[in-house]
Amino acid sequence: MSEHDTSSPRESYAKLVNRPKPEFQQAKILLVDDKQELLTSLHHLITMYGYEAEQALGGEAAMQALQGNAYDVVLLDLIMPGISGHDILDYAAREKLKCKIIVVSGDSSFSGVKHALHCGAFDFVKKPYEAAELIATMETALRQVRLEQQHDELEHQLKESEQLHRFIVNSSPDLVYMLDRNGCFNFVNDRVVSMLGYSKDDLIGKHYSELVDEDDLQAAHNLFNERRTGGRAVKNVELRLRSKLQDRRAGLMRSQSVWTELTAMGIYADNKERNRDNFIGTYGTARDISERKQAQEVINFQAYHDLLTHLPNRALLKDRLNLAITHARRNKRKLAAMFLDLDRFKLVNDTLGHSMGDRLLKAVANRLQSCLRSGDTLSRFGGDEFTLLLPEVRTRDDVVVIAEKILNRLSEPFVIDGHELFVGASIGIAMYPEAGDSGEALIQNADIAMYHVKGRGKNGYQFFSEEMNHQFSTRLSMERELRNGLIQGEFEVHYQPQVSLQSGAITGVEALVRWRHGVRGMIEPREFLPLAEETGLIMQIDEFVQRQAFHDVAAWQRAGLGEISVSVNLTALQMEQEGFVERFVSSLQASGLPPECVKLEITENTLMQDMEVIVPKLKAIRELGVRIAVDDFGTGYSSLSYLHQFPINTLKIDRSFVGDIRAEQGDASIIDAIVAMARGLHLDLIAEGVENRTQLKYLQQQGCEEVQGFIFSPAVPATDLVALLKDNAFAQVIQEQTAAVTA
Repeated sequence: MSEHDTSSPRESYAKLVNRPKPEFQQAKILLVDDKQELLTSLHHLITMYGYEAEQALGGEAAMQALQGNAYDVVLLDLIMPGISGHDILDYAAREKLKCKIIVVSGDSSFSGVKHALHCGAFDFVKKPYEAAELIATMETALRQVRLEQQHDELEHQLKESEQLHRFIVNSSPDLVYMLDRNGCFNFVNDRVVSMLGYSKDDLIGKHYSELVDEDDLQAAHNLFNERRTGGRAVKNVELRLRSKLQDRRAGLMRSQSVWTELTAMGIYADNKERNRDNFIGTYGTARDISERKQAQEVINFQAYHDLLTHLPNRALLKDRLNLAITHARRNKRKLAAMFLDLDRFKLVNDTLGHSMGDRLLKAVANRLQSCLRSGDTLSRFGGDEFTLLLPEVRTRDDVVVIAEKILNRLSEPFVIDGHELFVGASIGIAMYPEAGDSGEALIQNADIAMYHVKGRGKNGYQFFSEEMNHQFSTRLSMERELRNGLIQGEFEVHYQPQVSLQSGAITGVEALVRWRHGVRGMIEPREFLPLAEETGLIMQIDEFVQRQAFHDVAAWQRAGLGEISVSVNLTALQMEQEGFVERFVSSLQASGLPPECVKLEITENTLMQDMEVIVPKLKAIRELGVRIAVDDFGTGYSSLSYLHQFPINTLKIDRSFVGDIRAEQGDASIIDAIVAMARGLHLDLIAEGVENRTQLKYLQQQGCEEVQGFIFSPAVPATDLVALLKDNAFAQVIQEQTAAVTA
């Protein structure tokens, strides 16, 4: 949704439904995934954008589909049991299938991406994907298919044309010529006028060298002095002939060259006596192949360059990097590879749209090129990532100069359509030979170094060291275990009671995730949640917690344990996904839990991060009866003047403020302000992190309605929470506390 788009989710959906028919409506598309729900979701997305697609559940079904049908594009999951996505890629390469395969996978590790692309994948889209990014990638692949089909058709037409031209030599649209034994023209047909701009009189009696491009004279010598005839004669030799036609691009009459394909054979006075004395000259034809050459140049350019920025792509960078390493090894020199990832680009893309994001990428590419030396190579690696090859560097200081120059240039604002845009860059640097002796190793290690810059605050540069490799391996191991844990059901939902300060009854619970690792036992959330957020796995975890929590609380209500509510946490990543509202509502309805018994907790920072996208979705959910709570209130960066505009019902006092409550009650002024604010805005109030009676007493005196914390119970498994509900365990604590407050 753009910055100025105020349409409701329903209106946004209508826009999508009523969008113009896609350019490649007749394209044949195959969707492959081993999970039916993901396959169905992907098929729904494709059809929403106006495309038809076939579905293959798992690798075996995909293999059967590919064996029996020809597809334009295949959207392929990598990690599948039995026949995997890698097997499908190998089969497509082996059988030379013409379809473009786009890998859609959660395995976004460097090695996984590299292997997929090495096996012939057209592009890689990381799960969870953004709908617009996936559709844009698919349509780019379809355009490439269309271009190649047009090229094949052109080649086919040219071959048919060649056969026809050979048949009608005397009226041939090709240039037909004859040379005497000295290599001078004694015949040319009328085609020479339209092809090269010469009249017959311009060439008759002139040596063939006056017509040949200077760079092709050596090849022309053997061609125009051909003595052989029949099948041994020269044919289909490509060279350039000079032309006098006007160069329309320059608007001037000047000499230029035309690519031609020539044949030649010797002519003898007596074909039975083919000797030097009998040799008369050479006969041949010349065909204009400029359009074919231009088409080949376009194909070659697109094969080795990024279509958006026109920078070299990964394939061309790989060739140049390997060549530079060979030279550096031979001459015992150094070189550097930089991996650059733009900071804050996603914010521009999400708020101002992909068109603005593309224009920003072009501007960034132009600015980066201005920082390079002659001989350096700037490549677009994909998305908002760039790679730089710096050959012939003497020391690290040479590289530092370029890195700092890049950071300084990118720190200046980009002005596009009146928008002043700011981006930074995180740069990882790998030096040859100490950081790797191959192109793949250098790029991978520069990528690792770049992630270290991201981890310490972005907008800087870092050289690779072996210690980073160990840390990166540990991170990859944890990420792999996270994914396996989700598959193997190692995650659990625990519940922390929320207690009424009037009755002591459990009025609600907060659903919190716990990881019971098969080997390491229970892992603290602080150890895995940051990585889950970084890798996007947090969305799967959030959805699992929500489904399980809705199911459990609905079951407790049906068992007569009370009309308790459940609070679930939301992350920005989950809310920014297309179809978030629909998936959330579907999960809630499937459980049978009334919407009024659900409370969504969202932090201030998340709420303020992308209000144009998040607030309309929260309003849509609140209209169903679901309540909205601001978690960790007071710790973020929100403007209080906006608070009344948000669709919220509850403020949740952060544990850091509760922890400041002392016996003398001298450090709780922030809590006083939050309580007063909640009353003024008619919002409910709950405090978390309550650990002792002093804190409980103070909150009770201030009129806080609900609390949660260790004074009552930590987060416990569902079975333990059921026992607490049955025992009404906290009523006595509240009664004693109320008596103490009254006294």
